[in-house]
Amino acid sequence: MSAFPLVALVGNPNAGKSALFNALTGARQKLGNYPGVTVERKAGRLSLSDGRPVELVDLPGTYSLDPTSPDEQVTRDVVLGRQTGERLPDALIVVVDASNLDNHLRFALELISLGLPTIVALNMVDLASRDGLELDPAVLSRELGVPVIPTVAVRKRGLDDLREQIEAVLSVKPARARAEPGDFQTLRAEAKRIAKGAVVRETPSRRLTAAIDRVALHPFFGLLMLLGLLFIMFQAVYAWSEAPIAMIEGLAETLSGAVSDALPDGLLRSFLVDGVINGVGSVVVFLPQILILFFFILMLEATGYMVRAAFLMDGLMARVGLSGRAFIPLLSSFACAVPGIMATRTISDPKDRLTTILIAPLMTCSARLPVYAVIIGAFIPARNVGFGVGLQGLVLFCLYVAGIIGAMLVALVLRLTVTKGSSGGFLMEMPKYQWPRPQDVLLGLWQRAIIFLKRAGTIIFASTVILWLLLSFPRAPEESGISQVNHSIAGRIANGLNVALEPIGFNRDISLALIPAMAAREVAVSALATVYSIDAGDDEAKLERSLGDRLKDNWPLPTALAFLAWFVFAPQCISTIAVTKRETNGWRWPLFMVGYLFALAYVAAGLTYWTAVAVGLG
Repeated sequence: MSAFPLVALVGNPNAGKSALFNALTGARQKLGNYPGVTVERKAGRLSLSDGRPVELVDLPGTYSLDPTSPDEQVTRDVVLGRQTGERLPDALIVVVDASNLDNHLRFALELISLGLPTIVALNMVDLASRDGLELDPAVLSRELGVPVIPTVAVRKRGLDDLREQIEAVLSVKPARARAEPGDFQTLRAEAKRIAKGAVVRETPSRRLTAAIDRVALHPFFGLLMLLGLLFIMFQAVYAWSEAPIAMIEGLAETLSGAVSDALPDGLLRSFLVDGVINGVGSVVVFLPQILILFFFILMLEATGYMVRAAFLMDGLMARVGLSGRAFIPLLSSFACAVPGIMATRTISDPKDRLTTILIAPLMTCSARLPVYAVIIGAFIPARNVGFGVGLQGLVLFCLYVAGIIGAMLVALVLRLTVTKGSSGGFLMEMPKYQWPRPQDVLLGLWQRAIIFLKRAGTIIFASTVILWLLLSFPRAPEESGISQVNHSIAGRIANGLNVALEPIGFNRDISLALIPAMAAREVAVSALATVYSIDAGDDEAKLERSLGDRLKDNWPLPTALAFLAWFVFAPQCISTIAVTKRETNGWRWPLFMVGYLFALAYVAAGLTYWTAVAVGLG
């Protein structure tokens, strides 16, 4: 063990700590692992003005002394003198980001309260100045009770002053570190007060950001703001998509008519019209709504608001036993559960991660939107229920909220039972607000459109073709009056399955659509379109009617509402099951997930149907 004084470099992630370590030690560094763990130990040597050597150790970045990962555990144990093979540091250098001072000072206050000789390196002051923020180090030093040295690590500015302070504090005998950190909320409030008092000059844009955040991050008004933005988003999904949807429907009808006129009646015409154009086209028609939804998501991300939404949701998730780290994976699941589940790798606690994986499919992914849109369009009147508030958009908003509430309730039950364990909160950096770059938004929409169309051309196309084959064979005898759908293989399977689904209001067509929907949820729409197209036969009056009109003729309202409720909790697609197996290293949890989602979907659909019938809706 070295007899040289030991100084630990500690701070939040992204504070420039490693850059400062490299600037102070240069090439005089040693790498290794801490005893008993795989966490890297990065140590180096620096010389004081009198030539005395000092050992400097660069600790993993963390937000508090309440660890949630092995890296953070090492940091906590080193500064408290508990790490095996590591002595208590003689001094601490706490690195803070000058442009994000109030967040970084919270951890600095926690470290200062330990009683060790401490220096605060006010790093990246050049970037703070560039963004219009000037701070007074003397005020910070007076409030914190420790030396504060402005630094720019990447340019090696402030290093001589920092070495002088290291020499000064090493002459102070270190106190014994406390075992318990201070109160989180009290330290955060104190950090905000000190950071505000240290501001010498601040540009109007930074003041505007702070003013917006006073509302956007407020526990009540911020939540209202978030719900308001989501409400506007779902209203726009319907209001803005009417014209492009009508155009796509017109193109599909024209193409269907041209194929019907060019080919004689037979299997080939049925395949192209009933299977490809009406089947796949019934899903493609919802591309405008999906792009509108992702336009809002991209805008919220690009402006910097999405991180604020994560901050607001952190408190809610903590109440159901989830860590705030679960928010980003769950947010990703609104696009697709597959990348959302893969994003749970950032969650260090295994029980937290497993819980997040199991509830990710309850987030309303974009594949559900075509299902919601066709049912809402068919059964919910396109009228306003208030100034500028459309009933269809309101119902869509409620379906998304139902998925979120369902996920939170399931998380609470799981954390109390099969994934029982403790969870902790987390801190996050708040980016400044900015105008999105139009080219970035357009690129994001283009990529989303390509992904959707590729899905339509592969999974949806293949599922629709297979379903068409199962609906087309065996052929019903000519002039027999027997329904081709009932006579087909698919119809017979659906009639058998409907024995179990009829009590919750489902009919043969729904039972049939649920089977291929396991490949991808939106295939349910193409399946229904294919069923009704084949059922119509050569009846041109029926063929010219939209899928929504056909559903309205064949389904009572309670059945339609039960179908919506089913898809709020619907068991996920095959891709989601596969990625869950891969991420959990076995079949136990994927099968558990499929089982509980089937049970929830059945119960939700049944309760919805029985309630709707009881109140006289059908």
